[in-house]
Order: sequence, then C-alpha cells, then structure tokens
Amino acid sequence: MVQSDDVSSSETAANRGSCSEVFRVFLKLGLTSFGGPVAHLGYFRDELVVRRKWIDEAGYADLVALCQFLPGPASSQVAFALGVLRGNGLPGGLAASLAFTLPSALVLVVLALGATSLAGSSADGLLHGLKLVAVAIVAQAVWGMARSLTPDKPRAAIALIAVAVLVFVGGAVSQFAAIISGALLGLWLCRDYGTVPAGSFKFPVKRNTAISALILFTVLFALLPLLAVITGQQGFMLFDAFYRAGALVFGGGHVVLPLLQAEVVAPQWVSNEVFLAGYGLAQSVPGPLFTFAAYLGAVMQPQPNGIVGALIALVAIFLPGLLLVYGILPFWDRLRRRQTAQAAMRGANAAVVGILGAALYNPLWTSAILTAQDFALALTGFLLLTVWKIQPWIIVVLLAGAGMITAI
Repeated sequence: MVQSDDVSSSETAANRGSCSEVFRVFLKLGLTSFGGPVAHLGYFRDELVVRRKWIDEAGYADLVALCQFLPGPASSQVAFALGVLRGNGLPGGLAASLAFTLPSALVLVVLALGATSLAGSSADGLLHGLKLVAVAIVAQAVWGMARSLTPDKPRAAIALIAVAVLVFVGGAVSQFAAIISGALLGLWLCRDYGTVPAGSFKFPVKRNTAISALILFTVLFALLPLLAVITGQQGFMLFDAFYRAGALVFGGGHVVLPLLQAEVVAPQWVSNEVFLAGYGLAQSVPGPLFTFAAYLGAVMQPQPNGIVGALIALVAIFLPGLLLVYGILPFWDRLRRRQTAQAAMRGANAAVVGILGAALYNPLWTSAILTAQDFALALTGFLLLTVWKIQPWIIVVLLAGAGMITAI
C-alpha cells in the first residue's frame, strides 16, 4: 500500500510506491523534460522533491552528487535510483528508466527512419521556445538548491570555485574535477557545518546483488572488445562501441558526443553529416540526450541497423551507468552518515550548485537568450515556476508556443 508522501528523509525507507506509479510519473517527465541533463535535475527536483516529497532536499543533493561522481548519464542514473527507492527495488528502477527514456528514443528512431522532419520558421521557433524553458527550469533549480546547499560563506566559496573550474578549465573532465575539488574542500572547510543524518536512507538493494552488478560491469567492459575482435560480428562491435562510450563518459549529456563521433563516424558506420543532423534532433526532444544512441543505431550503414540497431545501441549506452549506480546504492547510506563523508558531500553538493550555475550561463543562456524578448519570456517562465508554482509541463507549452508565435 502506498503511504503518505509527506515524510522525512529518515522515513524514506518506508515510503514506497508501486512500479506503475513510478512509470506514470517518469513517463510525464520523459515527455516534458526538455533542455538536457542539467535541466532534468531541475525537473526532478520540482516534481519529486518539492511536489511529491519522495526524497528530501539533502538526500536528493547527495544522490545527484553521487551520480556526478560515477561515469554515465547522471540524470538517467538519478532517475533510476529514485525509481529503485520509490518502486521497491530493481523493477522500480527499470520502470523509471524505461518511462523516462522511451519517449525521446521512439521519436528519434522515427526521425532516423525518415518518417518526418523538422523544418521551417515555426519549427525553429518551437525549438527556441524549448531552450527558453530550459533556462527557466535550470534558473529555478539553481535558485532553490543554492538557498539550501550554499547557506554559508565556505560553501558559497566552493560553488564559486566550481564555476571557475568549469569556465577556465573546460573540457570533458571539468565537471568531474569540480566535484572532486568540492569534496576535498568540503573535508577542510565544512566539518563544522550541518549534522550527520540521524535516520537511515536505505535503498532496497541486497549487497550480493549490488556486488554482482559491479562484477558484471567489469566483465562486460573487459570482454566485449575481445568478443568483437574474435567474432568480427557487427552486433558485438556495435554493442561494444556504445557500451564503452557509456562507461567512459563523466557528466553525461553533451560530453558523450565526441566519444560517439569517434566510435561511429571514424569507422564510417555513420557519415558526419548524418551524425550532426541527429545531434541537432536529439537536442530538440525531451528526455536524456543519451537516446541519441537510438538514432545512430537506426541509421547505421552496416547491419544490424533500423529498430534492431537502435535497441542494441540504446541498451548498450545506458547499461554501464545503471550497473554502476545499482552496485553503489546499498553502500551509500553508511557512507553518507560518516562525519568525514558528510563534510565531503557538503562540499560536493556546493560544487553541484556551481556546476548548475555555470551551465545556466553556458550553454543554456548563451544559446537561448538572444534578444530582450527572449529574456522577458525566460524570466516569465522562471517567475511562474518559483512564485506562482505552475507545473513545468505548462511552462513547456506556454514558452514553446510563444517561441512559435514570435518566429512568424
């Protein structure tokens, strides 16, 4: 039986729902979460922390920091973990992942197979309006998380340092470097701030099962390249390429694109023109950017391609990140309740605020706010979210429509 949502973090272990509930909630998020991985974390926070109270702010921030530490698509890992928590184990996690991933994957496969296309000023206006939605959502996330996760000078300083790392270092490892720097600074600066959580925050995952997941991750990472070489079969080569990309990328989202380009364009499985066209389409759909893999699997020159190729690529790119987070979850509660771990986590959480703040400017603000009119629309969306508490999907409809109207 589903218990009341209005519970504290210490009671979360008893606050279970059903797989069907998890699927419904994440299907809505999969249909409305535009803007990439950073925006997804804002959507999740608004829907699951603020409105439904599946998890409290501190627990959610800790979970985000954990998934930022791990390779793989961070927002999809957070969705999977929240599904495990609410849906009482692996079935809930799979329900969340399937529901969050399916809408964008299906759209991209249909586009890859040539069923439809986006062109014209109305379509351009729609895509621009969706970028404005992302600005409003991420601004709301930065505002809310900064108030709770950087309430003092040391943590505010850590957030600023994280911004500096992303701005001046850049590159694929900058987010990971910012999180590591935040954790190390937290050990030094944040020992005297906050308290260690008194209650437990347990995920319904058995340790033996978790260890098996970590072993499977390692075995696949080591053996898939050998199987691809020994058999010479394109199916193994395809699975290996996308599994390796998913296992080696930190931060997810746009960071995976150079890896995928090297894996599929260099061997001439996909032309560079088709690759870049798919990249543009992937940014226009809701849900995780990793569903770009479904597009690439469908347009492959060698077989398997089409629907089979899309399914292989999609499973392969998501599998390593989900195996890793599932393997870590049962050990996370004990770790997060240690004084040193809490200090490190406070620093890491502050760094997450800095990462969100940097992402709000680039790429979101720089690509979306091109005129004073854009600023007014994004500000309207932000105020509707923060002051009037309008649900995000309504903001999606309003700003997408405004983008289409202004493009005429």
